[in-house]
Amino acid sequence: MTRGAGVSRRALLRAATGAAAVASWPVRASIAPPEIAAELPGVRLLGSGRLRFLGLQVYEARLWAPRPLADDDYARVPLALEIEYARRLVGRLIAERSIVEMRRLAAFDDARAERWQAQLAAILPDIDRGDRLTGVQLPGTAARFFANGRAIGEVRDAEFTRLFFGIWLSPQTSEPQLRAALLGT
Repeated sequence: MTRGAGVSRRALLRAATGAAAVASWPVRASIAPPEIAAELPGVRLLGSGRLRFLGLQVYEARLWAPRPLADDDYARVPLALEIEYARRLVGRLIAERSIVEMRRLAAFDDARAERWQAQLAAILPDIDRGDRLTGVQLPGTAARFFANGRAIGEVRDAEFTRLFFGIWLSPQTSEPQLRAALLGT
C-alpha cells in the first residue's frame, strides 16, 4: 500500500490478530455455558463487548465472575472470559498476538515468552466464524482453555495467568473500552 492510501500493513495485522476498537453489544443470555458453570459454579455475567476493526467485527467477548471486580483485582478472582469469533483466525497468530499484548503489561525474558507462546500455540486451534474460545482463570495457579465447550489445555503458571487475562482486564490494556464493557462499567 502506498502512503496515504488508508490502511497500513501493521493495521491489517492488528485486525487479523484481534486488536482494535470496541463497541458494546447486547447480552444474548446470562446463563453460563456448561464448561464455565462446571469450572466456576455460581458465576454470573459481568459484562460483554464487541471488538471491531475498521468496521469489521472480530469477536464478541463475555466476562463471567462470582462478583463485580474492583479496578485492579481481576487477577485475584476466579473468572472466565468467553470469546465468540466473527471471522477465521489462525491459532498460532492468536498465540503470537497474546504474547505481544502480555509484554505491554509487564517485562519478561525471551525464554519465558518463547515457552508461553509455544504452550499457547499448542493449545489454541485455528478458529472459524462462530467458534467460541473460553479461558478460565484459576488465580495463582493456571489458565484453562476450552474450544466450543471442550477442554483443550491449560498453562500452569501464575504469572502467565495474570498477564494473559490482563490482556483484556488490566487497567493497562490496549483496549480500555472493551475492558469497561466486560467489567460492566
